Amino acid sequence: MAAAAVVVPVAYRNASAAVPDWLNKGDNAWQMVSAALVGMQAMPGLVILYAGLVKKKWALNSAFMALYAFAAVMPCWVLWAYKMSFGNRLIPFLGKPGLAVSQDYLIPQAFLPSTHYVDGALETAAIQPWYPMATMVFFQFAFAAVTVILLAGSVLARMSIRAWMVFVPLWITFSYSVGAFSVWGGGFLFQWGVMDYSGGYVVHLASGAAGFTAAYWVGPRLKEDREEFPPNNLLLALAGAGILWMGWTGFNGGDPFAANVDSSLAVLNTHICAATSLLVWTCWDVLFFKKPSVIGAINGMITGLVCITPGAASGTVPWYTMMVLSRKLPLLQQVDDTLGVLHTHAVAGILGGALTGLFAHPDLSSMFLAVPNSNGAFYGRKGGVQFLKQLAGAAFIIGWNVVVTSIILVVIRVVIPLRMSEEELKIGDDAAHGEEAYSLAGQGQREKFSHNGRIQLAESQIP
Repeated sequence: MAAAAVVVPVAYRNASAAVPDWLNKGDNAWQMVSAALVGMQAMPGLVILYAGLVKKKWALNSAFMALYAFAAVMPCWVLWAYKMSFGNRLIPFLGKPGLAVSQDYLIPQAFLPSTHYVDGALETAAIQPWYPMATMVFFQFAFAAVTVILLAGSVLARMSIRAWMVFVPLWITFSYSVGAFSVWGGGFLFQWGVMDYSGGYVVHLASGAAGFTAAYWVGPRLKEDREEFPPNNLLLALAGAGILWMGWTGFNGGDPFAANVDSSLAVLNTHICAATSLLVWTCWDVLFFKKPSVIGAINGMITGLVCITPGAASGTVPWYTMMVLSRKLPLLQQVDDTLGVLHTHAVAGILGGALTGLFAHPDLSSMFLAVPNSNGAFYGRKGGVQFLKQLAGAAFIIGWNVVVTSIILVVIRVVIPLRMSEEELKIGDDAAHGEEAYSLAGQGQREKFSHNGRIQLAESQIP
């Protein structure tokens, strides 16, 4: 009896070179959507979140810092930084820099040389998703862009925009790429089995540690801004927070590199954790301050999203470090971390990473981790070792970002002041950009600070 012919759906029949045999249209579509969702977290998500959370005179400058960073990362990424983060190994913590823009590189099937070796023998093959390299390059770009924009939250309302313009490409090159390659791209932490599902270390811990370090070197806001810094538009901030939340669907859902069971589970767990953390943070606010806070709810949402990213969940510890500990420890009082990125990202990221070392289920870990037999301490089989690996991985990310961020800023300040002048700090957006965010009824009159410090009306306002 003759075997039945295999009928291939029309959509998967090769009609041109644009539909090669290895292309899975479903995976490719999901990965591009995920990349777009992560990109939207930054632009417009963080752009309008920052614009709404800061004092009115800093709305435009804060939004522009995020906008500029999003654009500036792209040329760095495709010209050298992608291969430094995900290319062939140069040294144990960095890939070989190189172009990722040629058609010969972008059209073939995606390939991540994240291989695992045991005693010199290949144990786990490189990852080859069922879509072109162009999709992977764009997906990973969105993560890099989000990371440096999160860092910006620590230095809003005083960092010189010219210094920021120089800082962004240097930081992506010498700091982000090292963390990405070490943990994700086949570097020594990856080979060792450190777990970071979707950026708890590479994105959040790195941005929090680097942001706090940058805040130290740039210096504080004006005294009056530190003492009184009311958000100028909480509704706008809520819109940005909403985009950030929904964008996390792609942030975690896209990291299995396929539309599979792992991605579905990741998406659901992401939203469960975000909602739970928001509610817990709000309950603590009501318990201690007698009122629910919109800003607190946003922070709770963010810490939940951050903490779930490496595979675990919590909201209480970041609340405590931000609302209680930051008012007691001299270092946290001295360093002016404008939006508390240390707490919402670094603390939540390291907490999630450490808890992964305790709660990582071996069956779920095998779905995404190339290193076999990895599991949390609560599941036996030397699981306690994984917890220590997670702590060691966090220590490396923190140490590298503190040192490299410090070096970059010390070098920049030789030629460009890191902090705006006192006069510019008093004026805000108009001094930095010659523009202002709002010109509402009764607020259209622009004030100018003369060199002698006296307030003068703009020429158009003088009768």
